[in-house]
Amino acid sequence: MIEKQFKNLDEQIEIMRHKGMIISNEKYTRRVLLRENYFFLNGYRHLFLISETNRQFKPGTTFEEMYSLFLFDRTIRNILFKYLLVIENNLKSITSYQLSKKYGYREGDYLKPKNFTSDPDKQAQLNDLLRKMKRQIRVNGSQHSATLHYATNYGYIPLWILVKVLSFGIVCEMYSILKPEDQTEIAKTYEIDYNNLLVYLPILANYRNLCAHEDILYENKTQKAIDDTIYHQLLKIPKVDNEYTQGKNDVFALIIILKQLLSPEEFKNMTQEIDNAIETLNFNLHTINIKSVLDKMGFPINWKDLASIERSRDIDEE
Repeated sequence: MIEKQFKNLDEQIEIMRHKGMIISNEKYTRRVLLRENYFFLNGYRHLFLISETNRQFKPGTTFEEMYSLFLFDRTIRNILFKYLLVIENNLKSITSYQLSKKYGYREGDYLKPKNFTSDPDKQAQLNDLLRKMKRQIRVNGSQHSATLHYATNYGYIPLWILVKVLSFGIVCEMYSILKPEDQTEIAKTYEIDYNNLLVYLPILANYRNLCAHEDILYENKTQKAIDDTIYHQLLKIPKVDNEYTQGKNDVFALIIILKQLLSPEEFKNMTQEIDNAIETLNFNLHTINIKSVLDKMGFPINWKDLASIERSRDIDEE
């Protein structure tokens, strides 16, 4: 196996120049490479390459242009992360309210196995998740101020306090093993079907982790696609072989999910923030077109119209 050798900043610059990149300000480029990491920046080179087989940069490609795509991706991650945290807090609040109301507020009450699914195929998952939650109670009971307060003064930690120290992934997994009637009650708060929420939550958890760890976002594809929605239809997203070409397992699919879970005001604000980031990137691009970036994200030309479309309800009103 060939080992990757350490390259100093000057050698990194020469590699990029050798591949056809224009570097006009070496001092600036060194500073950026040192702060941002050559390996991470290099992950944004693909749109600037001549082809999959010709790995040279397109004529005229500058370091600043590739760095602008890197910064755009960071901005989009930060925007989405902010609103994913809103949804995380909402889900924790709604779930703890529903379960506490129905099963009690002491951990000995709400963590009883009988409060969850009776599906025999999910019993191992259920037992494992209950162990994780009980471990969080033991660990955080003395470390987190809120849990310590309740454990010390009341002798128990209610679910609406425990969720503050549970990861979003654990809360999403907990939803997947609730009784169907509890899943339905929680999903009704968002005015969507619980089966859709079951699909959405793992996607949201994955994107939350991606954003938190600064992985490449704009070209990310999820393993599981979301179902077709009325929004695909209203935006007139094209189809190939009767399948929508955008908004299924790309970043725009996440935007469609957020449309259904955020308030109209939150979604409108998020859309404006994303549009501002796109405009800034568009100003900084000259070798490639902004459309090539939006295509990678799965954004249709009329993506901003999603903010003005009235929320569609996919559950029956009682």
